[in-house]
Amino acid sequence: MPEAALTPERRRVEQTLPPPEDRAGFVELGMVSCFSFLRGASDAVDLATTARALGYDALGIADANTMAGVVRLHSEAKALGLTPVIGCRIETVEGLEFLAYPADRAAYGRLCRLISAGRMGKLDGEWQDKGACDISLTMLAEHAEGVALVLVPPADLAAEFTIAVESNVIPFDSRALRQAQDERGAETRREGEGRFFSHEDTKTRRNCDAPQASNSIPASPLTATSDAEGASPMEGPLRVFVSSCEPTFLTAPFPELLPHLTTQFPTLRHIAASYLYSGDDLARIARLDTLAREHGLAILATNLPLYHVPQRRPLHDVMTAIRHKTTVAAAGYLLRANAERHLKGPEEMARLFRRWPHALQAARDLADACAFNLEELRYEYPREEYPDGLDAQAYLDRLTWQGAAQHYPHGVPEEVAETLRKELILIGKKALAQYFLTIKEIVDFARAQDPPILCQGRGSAANSAVCFCLGITSVNPAEHALLFERFISEDRDEPPDIDVDFEHERREEVIQHIYEKYGRHRAGLCATVIHYRPRMAIREVGKAMGLSEDVTSALAKTVWGGHGRSIKEAHVEREAGMDLSDPHLRRVLALTEQMIGMPRHLSQHVGGFILTEGALTETVPIGNGAMPDRSFIEWDKDDIDALGILKVDVLALGMLTCIRKCLDLLGQHHGKTLTLATVPREDPEVYDMLCKGDSLGVFQVESRAQMNMLPRLRPRCFYDLVIEVAIVRPGPIQGDMVHPYLKRRRGAEKVEIPAPGPSHGPPDELTSILGRTLGVPIFQEQAMKIALDAARFSSKEANRLRKAMATFRSRGMVHELEDLMVGRMIARGYDPDFATRCFNQIKGFGEYGFPESHAASFALLVYVSSWLKCHYPAAFAAALLNSQPMGFYAPAQIVRDAREHGVAVLPVDVNVSGWDNALEAIGSRGEAEGRREGGEEKGFSRKDAKAPRGGSAPQALESKPGFPFAAASDFERAAPQAEPLGAFAPLRERNPSPLLRASASPREPKLALRLGLRQVDGFPEAAAARIVAAREAGPFRDVRELKERAGLSPALIERLASADCFNSLNLTRRQALWDARSLIAGPDLPLFAAMATRDEGAERDATRLPRMPLSEEVVADYQTQRLSLKAHPLAFLRASLGERGFIRASELRERKYRSTVQVAGVVLIRQRPGSAKGVCFITLEDESGVVNLVIWPDLMEKQRKVIMGARLMEVKGRVEYDDEVIHVIAQHLTDATPSLHALSDDLLPHHTDRADHVSRPLQGSRGGHPRDVRVIPKSRDFH
Repeated sequence: MPEAALTPERRRVEQTLPPPEDRAGFVELGMVSCFSFLRGASDAVDLATTARALGYDALGIADANTMAGVVRLHSEAKALGLTPVIGCRIETVEGLEFLAYPADRAAYGRLCRLISAGRMGKLDGEWQDKGACDISLTMLAEHAEGVALVLVPPADLAAEFTIAVESNVIPFDSRALRQAQDERGAETRREGEGRFFSHEDTKTRRNCDAPQASNSIPASPLTATSDAEGASPMEGPLRVFVSSCEPTFLTAPFPELLPHLTTQFPTLRHIAASYLYSGDDLARIARLDTLAREHGLAILATNLPLYHVPQRRPLHDVMTAIRHKTTVAAAGYLLRANAERHLKGPEEMARLFRRWPHALQAARDLADACAFNLEELRYEYPREEYPDGLDAQAYLDRLTWQGAAQHYPHGVPEEVAETLRKELILIGKKALAQYFLTIKEIVDFARAQDPPILCQGRGSAANSAVCFCLGITSVNPAEHALLFERFISEDRDEPPDIDVDFEHERREEVIQHIYEKYGRHRAGLCATVIHYRPRMAIREVGKAMGLSEDVTSALAKTVWGGHGRSIKEAHVEREAGMDLSDPHLRRVLALTEQMIGMPRHLSQHVGGFILTEGALTETVPIGNGAMPDRSFIEWDKDDIDALGILKVDVLALGMLTCIRKCLDLLGQHHGKTLTLATVPREDPEVYDMLCKGDSLGVFQVESRAQMNMLPRLRPRCFYDLVIEVAIVRPGPIQGDMVHPYLKRRRGAEKVEIPAPGPSHGPPDELTSILGRTLGVPIFQEQAMKIALDAARFSSKEANRLRKAMATFRSRGMVHELEDLMVGRMIARGYDPDFATRCFNQIKGFGEYGFPESHAASFALLVYVSSWLKCHYPAAFAAALLNSQPMGFYAPAQIVRDAREHGVAVLPVDVNVSGWDNALEAIGSRGEAEGRREGGEEKGFSRKDAKAPRGGSAPQALESKPGFPFAAASDFERAAPQAEPLGAFAPLRERNPSPLLRASASPREPKLALRLGLRQVDGFPEAAAARIVAAREAGPFRDVRELKERAGLSPALIERLASADCFNSLNLTRRQALWDARSLIAGPDLPLFAAMATRDEGAERDATRLPRMPLSEEVVADYQTQRLSLKAHPLAFLRASLGERGFIRASELRERKYRSTVQVAGVVLIRQRPGSAKGVCFITLEDESGVVNLVIWPDLMEKQRKVIMGARLMEVKGRVEYDDEVIHVIAQHLTDATPSLHALSDDLLPHHTDRADHVSRPLQGSRGGHPRDVRVIPKSRDFH
């Protein structure tokens, strides 16, 4: 998993300030932030910081139809001593805009409910599109009570607006309307354009578009009655449109709408007045002032800021161009004419509005009147009814002690009982019983499904004995001395966080259960803010600035991975070959740097739910997600934490899916019924396997760093796995704790536990904290305990430290505590180096670190997945493949690893394979026995298939010892045969391991892994189901029968043929493709039906095609299945590589330590973790195994283009090895990717028949587009 956060670091103000002494005479209320997506060009930090510098004491926010940015402005404004004024801008479908500021909590709730209505449903009641918001004037009027409205006038005061008459708030003269209808009807009859519709008839026609009027804004027709009872006659030159196929619309200039808006919106008291710098500002503002006075309103001064400083105007222009899908050069009048729409200070605004001081005072007064603060949000958790009339706390007590009795059938130990009593008392004080019961109900629901959904709690919740007894978590905190205060503390006024992982393929069932139980008005997922990352930023900014797609693509490729942090000019010049002296290019790069980190849109969180007793829509707006039946709130998890709202995390974990599927396979094929809790513990063979670094596919320890750490740490018990999970993290690494721990574990360094001076405390002060980790702090809990005991932190200071570990990246809070902690420890006699290293470790935890509770939860899954891989490698590999995408490795590497563990892997076949990869009994020769054990293919054997037209029986090809794939020469000898390549036997290990005995005991059938139809790229699951259903009547005998019985289209059959899925029909890939393409796609006319029946397949039967050359077979396998059982691509290049001195991966151990070697391989994984100080790690694969490359930063900078883009690398370097770990320290790298494209030609000697007959077809050109020749799948890169 990536060690860098998937979202940019959340910016925060650097320091907190007291409120300003002076009160400003003006407050800006028209400001938008970057959460008016692609409209505002500044974030809350810049806006609040600039406002404080300009002399403001309060600041309003008015993002368009959203509250997404209010928490951020609230937090940053509070930190700087400013008063945040919470509001938004309502943009109606009629084209009118209002600044909306709630006066109190109830009005805020109505405003949130209004936005939710616009974001969750269209005006016609249909499901709203993600990101859209339709709010009509009618809807605004229904929710406007207590909301101060400021009407934002159009730039052109004579602009006309088109309003849907039906049920709208604009009153009209019914007699004038009917007269207009009569006139329009008469005109229609005279022109012969259609019949006359009465007003009542017009009401029934709801599906017509609005008529077009100059300068009008289309409106959506509404659904209630059209006559507004009691409406006063409309004054002014209104025009009513009545057509024979459209609803009634009213069009009027802006001034004519004012009297009716003031009548229908009692809380509308102001018109916004701002300078447009268009030459007539004084006259325009004077006109607005006159209009306002005429209708009992007042003008309100605002600059309607779009950014904090004028220098952001170019970025705003780029955002405007992106939003309108055009370029800056072509945007024209879409762009602002100047850079004046920035945040101006009170003094500047006073100068501009010196003729209208009452406009400035209106802004001040409105800000003072709208005193609603987000801190007024009183979160109330949903209430439930519990059995026997118990309240939540009593029912939680009952369930906890019942669970404890189940976990301890011989009596609850007094130490555990005391812990439970302590926790339950604290839960009661914090009124959190309902929260715990909700989590238990969700977990119980998952486990009650048929089949049960595998789930497990993790994170700081694993510190809780109550969670353990309730069955939420699987780790007993009493066995690991976990710190409950890490989860809940009496001194901490923050909600706890319980994370529960569910199978990633079935989590949706849990999510929909929550929606059904609480309702969408009371439950919603948190949002995730999608920010502009460097690659996306350069592509969109470059396009807006007129760069071609080729240029933006080249610039994007200079960024390391999808989660880079910047675009460096040196890389642009060296790797993209661009001239940095070009001013336009430099401008593009500068704007891109400003765009990086800006929010682009909202998406749904991975699983964080907010539940409320009342309507959630009155706390925060809710919108629809892109997925069906998904809705999410507008605040992300940091916003929720800032407001102290409880969150229920329903997370997805692919390994739980894998484990469940593997356990199912054990039950089907081995008769074993196991669960997470009943997998045999502390199995020495499992630890033997892990000590070798043999952990591909194993949860959490399959990365390069973890594989290298396993042979060094040599785990021998469960707690060792807990340390293994936590030690390869930035915290221990930056604290320089890894090497001391490993040395002490090996006995190379004496175990010494630091102690204070004799006069400051007992010598064993830290023994209970550091004893289990050999005197070296590894976990976050240990750092907190050291601060409490060694630095004598108070509980409040420890809480600040805990916050600092979570927010160090953004706020730098840790540095505020450095002198305090280190100074106190030194003063108490601790070694200064130890104190400094402890604090450096805390800094690392701020980047990414594991608490012990989290590591313990994950360690359980590490052990279970290791046990399954150790004893049942075939079932484990099948489950891994069936759970993709997940983990570090692609299917090709999973299959290779399975074969190295003695698993025979059989190819996809239409007569045997189901959708999933499955286990299949095989005979003594490694060939399939013809049926899937426990499956639906009972009684099927190859003799039932259509007899071959020639040749001998299929021949199984076995690899040579030590190599994952059969040698190319073996395939060359088999090539003349017309039969399929057959079953592929397991690989022979160089050092046979006793670990494999469990997979092939004498009492159990030998099982092979049969690849499923899901491995065929682009083949749908529904089509696979039709194949399996049709096979119940017997195996398919030819391609035509497959089409007829399974109802597959010729296109799908051709996809199967391309993937070589017809081995059981004795059809080679080329022959199957010929047969598939000869099928008739659809029914013909009756005249030709008989001819089609007679002739279909006739030409196919008469045509026998030669076998495809092996190299092309391998290319075709990778193109269609992303893996090949026939050979590895490097096998065909080995002769050339050998001539140039390149060795295989398997030969590295034989080379002298630190000698120079040359290796080559396809790139599997690229990693550049932040904790590695610029070091890059790359995993290569050849036909014999993998090569681990280490690339130092200087070489990384010199050869970034090769390192980032090569699919096949040739490397010269120095070999180093230690225990089971072998590295090649790279010295030079070459991109050999073009060599892969030669594999589509036959690189092996081909056979010709006698005379002139050539059985090898003509070779096609290799001049096609590279994307059409996918020889190997892309690497998996982690950053």
